[in-house]
Amino acid sequence: MIIKTLEVLDRCRLSILAEDGRTGIFDVTPYLQFEAFEPLLSTDEFNKISNGRYYIEWGCGADLSADTIEAHLNTHHA
Repeated sequence: MIIKTLEVLDRCRLSILAEDGRTGIFDVTPYLQFEAFEPLLSTDEFNKISNGRYYIEWGCGADLSADTIEAHLNTHHA
């Protein structure tokens, strides 16, 4: 999967649009228990997200691959 766009919906969820047209919601909550993701408990830090197309990354250095996102994406039709 290649991430075309992403949008922060709230403290823990992202709206994802893949280049193939699939859309869905990705919940970051399960990852917040890990040390690398702890800074994301702050809304300000969570909002410092960037799209690397094959991954997403936050300013604190935490990242998730597009493969991980694809495996856990709650898809829906636009």
